[in-house]
Amino acid sequence: MAKGLAERLYMGEANLNIVGRRKMWFTIAAALVVLAIGSFVIRGFHLGIEFSGGTQFQLPASVGSAERAQSAVEEAIAKTDVSEEATVGAAQQVGSGGTETYNVRTSALTQAESNAVKQSLVQQLGVPATSISDNRVSAAWGGQVTQQALLGLGIFLVLVLGYLVVRFEWRMAVAAVSSLLLDLVLTAGVYSLVGFEVTPSTVIGFLTILGFSLYDVVVVFDKVQENTRGITAGSTRTYSEATNLAVNQTLMRSINTGLVALLPVGGLLFIGAGLLGAGTLKDLGLVLFVGMGLGVLSSIVFASPMLAALKDQEPRIKSHNARVLARRSSSRSGDVARGERTRTAGTTTTSDEVPALAGTTPSATPRPGARPTGKRGGNRGGGAGNRPSGGQKRR
Repeated sequence: MAKGLAERLYMGEANLNIVGRRKMWFTIAAALVVLAIGSFVIRGFHLGIEFSGGTQFQLPASVGSAERAQSAVEEAIAKTDVSEEATVGAAQQVGSGGTETYNVRTSALTQAESNAVKQSLVQQLGVPATSISDNRVSAAWGGQVTQQALLGLGIFLVLVLGYLVVRFEWRMAVAAVSSLLLDLVLTAGVYSLVGFEVTPSTVIGFLTILGFSLYDVVVVFDKVQENTRGITAGSTRTYSEATNLAVNQTLMRSINTGLVALLPVGGLLFIGAGLLGAGTLKDLGLVLFVGMGLGVLSSIVFASPMLAALKDQEPRIKSHNARVLARRSSSRSGDVARGERTRTAGTTTTSDEVPALAGTTPSATPRPGARPTGKRGGNRGGGAGNRPSGGQKRR
């Protein structure tokens, strides 16, 4: 019966060389990090009103499209005594059906300026004054949210580092935390490139993906620890080869877990935010979808190769790897030598080199127990142990 891919991966028969190509994975990761940092510098982040501060106007969906809501706010600001530095952001659809509204964010306005803009909107759009509301947020509050988010991230990373040092070792802890930081940087880079608003929901999503990524890394490292326990006592695999086997053995589990987790998050992002227009869900949905997907990939192609690279620098593992490679090299040399001797023994010889055996032709294979032809017949005289030709009797 043919074995499935999962069984072949677990038995090491498929042998996907993931750890062995670690230089390629590190190069790709470095290129993506550079691209993300470039996006941070050039494009920056589209901060939500909770972080940047400002005024937000909420208009009913009866005004028409999102573009109509945005242009109405722009015209209202132009008609009132508002500072020329006031800016208007893109309108965002929130809700669906009878509860659908448009949120339009502007730079910070005073209470008097906000009231003047609302009055102008009522006249332009012909809607009741009660259907238009405004919300003013101070940038200082956004700074507090950012500070608390960074504090929570720092505490989480310290706790993760301590747990992994106790559960495994410090090299595994460094590799795991490096993988988590890579997830954060790349997910933030996607956010910067796409231009989604950074809201408190985004911060919650970032902390959520850290937990998911940590779970996947711990599963892989647990198998690595199992495969490498007492590895220096043998000489069949290097540390990198044992790590690669662990990655192969947990590969299908990581992929299945990732797909199961991404399906509901994909529904949240593409159906909830895309089709139903629930704009408040897209901030959380995007960070979860991108972060979970990157978490699965980084635990396979980054965390484990990073661990192998760190362990290969340990003197004990370095000497073990050298011993394994030396034994493997000598074994191959011995196989070559045995192959040469086998070919020499199997070479056809002439009758001058090896006497033909009785009952055989020179090219035939001799029968077991057959004697050389040259020992038969007229070669009896003069030989050692034979009777003299004169036939003298023994006295």
